[in-house]
Amino acid sequence: MTSTTADPSLPPLWRALRAILFQLDPERAHDVALKALEWPGVTGAISPRVHSANDPVHCMGLEFANRIGLAAGLDKNGDHIDALGALGFGHIEIGTVTPKAQAGNPKPRMFRLVDHEALINRMGFNNKGVAHLVRQAESRQWGGVLGINIGKNASTPNERAADDYIACLDAVWPVADYVTVNISSPNTAGLRDLQHGRVLRELLDAIANRADALSAQHSREVPIMIKIAPDMDDEALADFITAVAERAIAGVIVGNTTQQRDVVAGHRFAAEAGGLSGKPLQALADTRLRAARACLDERQSSACLVGVGGVHNASSAAAKCALGANLVQLYTGFIYGGPALVRDAIEATKNH
Repeated sequence: MTSTTADPSLPPLWRALRAILFQLDPERAHDVALKALEWPGVTGAISPRVHSANDPVHCMGLEFANRIGLAAGLDKNGDHIDALGALGFGHIEIGTVTPKAQAGNPKPRMFRLVDHEALINRMGFNNKGVAHLVRQAESRQWGGVLGINIGKNASTPNERAADDYIACLDAVWPVADYVTVNISSPNTAGLRDLQHGRVLRELLDAIANRADALSAQHSREVPIMIKIAPDMDDEALADFITAVAERAIAGVIVGNTTQQRDVVAGHRFAAEAGGLSGKPLQALADTRLRAARACLDERQSSACLVGVGGVHNASSAAAKCALGANLVQLYTGFIYGGPALVRDAIEATKNH
């Protein structure tokens, strides 16, 4: 959408809610929308209009009801799992969570580029800490696949990053269906340095070794995924995929937000620091997704590939699958398109 005028095909309740939300500061709107989903009757009124027949998908040893999931970042603390699950997602990824609660970056830190159907954010892993998230995950009623996205605290130097990831892994292992290691946010200083070379391999080895120990301790396997930036060039991506293929990493998520601004040049928020997401990210994200699939196939890796970035309608969701994604995730498109996008994306990605 290019304005606050609501699409008449959307459920009336969501239509009315979004008209209000787009008058609010984006971060405030985010919080209000999630709380509104918890109101009695809201989910029940929306769900019949958005549900689609499921299309089970097997990936990483898990069964997903359909290919469409909610990307990390929308429900950072796992406070709204059941309400979001009722909208039809085949999987929900909560987080990014860190060992200790942290406030994130100073506000304002989220900007809505309505004409581009995009967001720029520099949230900085604001969250209530892993102990809170685990309690929320333990109390969920929704039975879909739950992913938990883990990160490091901003105060933890990169040399100690593995300690934070392992602390989170220990905490979430009993409640996660899979765990995503986030080393690609542009909003924690130096985090993307963990995506490359020796540092990457040492981190992956530490995580894989801890995962083996936790599997034995808890008698359950939890697949590990890695989320990467779409800003990697071909050489860096090939090196990353090689490191993944050599280790027991179950999947790759391509990708996070971008620091590029060419596609939104001239917008009053284009110069804001942070990661750009939404419709303008589609071309870049799709290019990196295609390259990641080629790299995985070349190395005969069976890793699950998740496409995220720029999904704003049915055809953009289907394009992810055509480019080799096993699963697709939504975030910014969901903010602009509402729950009906979940239904449309599920329909578009069936039988891929």
